[in-house]
Amino acid sequence: MRTERKLTRLDRVFARLDREPERPAHIDVPRMSRHRVVLFASTLAFYLAIVWAVVITSWLVRLDWQVMFFRPYQQWSEIHAFVDYYVVLGQRGPTAVMVAAWLGWRSWRQHTLRPLLALGAALLLLNVTVGAAKYGMGRLGPHYATEIGSNEMWLGGDIFPSGHTANAVVTWGILAYLASTPRARRWLSALSAVTSLGVGMSTVYLGTHWLSDVLLGWAAGLLILLALPWCEPLIARAETWILALRDRLLTRRGRTARPAAPAAAPVVLVKSCPADRDDATAREPVSAARSRPPAYLAPGPHSTRAERTPVTPAGSRRPAQPERSPRGTSPTARPLSGG
Repeated sequence: MRTERKLTRLDRVFARLDREPERPAHIDVPRMSRHRVVLFASTLAFYLAIVWAVVITSWLVRLDWQVMFFRPYQQWSEIHAFVDYYVVLGQRGPTAVMVAAWLGWRSWRQHTLRPLLALGAALLLLNVTVGAAKYGMGRLGPHYATEIGSNEMWLGGDIFPSGHTANAVVTWGILAYLASTPRARRWLSALSAVTSLGVGMSTVYLGTHWLSDVLLGWAAGLLILLALPWCEPLIARAETWILALRDRLLTRRGRTARPAAPAAAPVVLVKSCPADRDDATAREPVSAARSRPPAYLAPGPHSTRAERTPVTPAGSRRPAQPERSPRGTSPTARPLSGG
């Protein structure tokens, strides 16, 4: 009796990878629902409240100075090495490469460019909004503070909001945004929130950011993720344009690679030779489409080969040879004309 082998967990994973890719039409694209609009408005209000609290040098600025004087990197020096590595999860270069590799694989499997285009749109919004806020408010970091108790605003700095925190929110949150199922979206959302907050606290531990920088960076990254559904129509148009451009390039390459048509067969023309006009004819193949004389003919009157005087190459010591006759036959004397 034949029994079927029981599939292991690894077999089920490979079976899932080998199945047909999901069509882009069946992928759940988040929309700007009423719940999302409320979250966006609440996060924007929180963002503005943090900025206002720092500008007026409120209790939040005093808390920043208290945390800075506490010097967490000296209080818990045993975790310093771990924090140095953990904070890399907020650097834009390494995280963007890792996430782009995963989303590129998803794009290839699902035959759609939406994951990569959504990541590009999120990073573009991150650079524009966070970069403009950094250089616009110009806040100095804890290591470069000039006056105790001051908010250190508009002094040429670039740390408010925290770029590490905002980048961690956007880079890891885009995985939750592009999740295929609601359950995966919930788990990835919680994981990205914990990761981004951990990155922000790491910068506070190392003394490179104020606490208010981290709060504002977290809000800035969340605003970008909540606003991404407004970019979905533009992402869809960009995908359509890129795929159409690819099809045109492939079509053009196919036209240029088409094999050339075979050349026309040469036409054999009969040309009489004055030397043997009575008993023989010489056949010479020439091109069918000859619009001008051959390039080897010099301009002016030409004589036939039989009327030309044999010429030796320049510098040759051999005298000009008379016309030869075939071996085994004696040359015949030509009759003199005019007699």
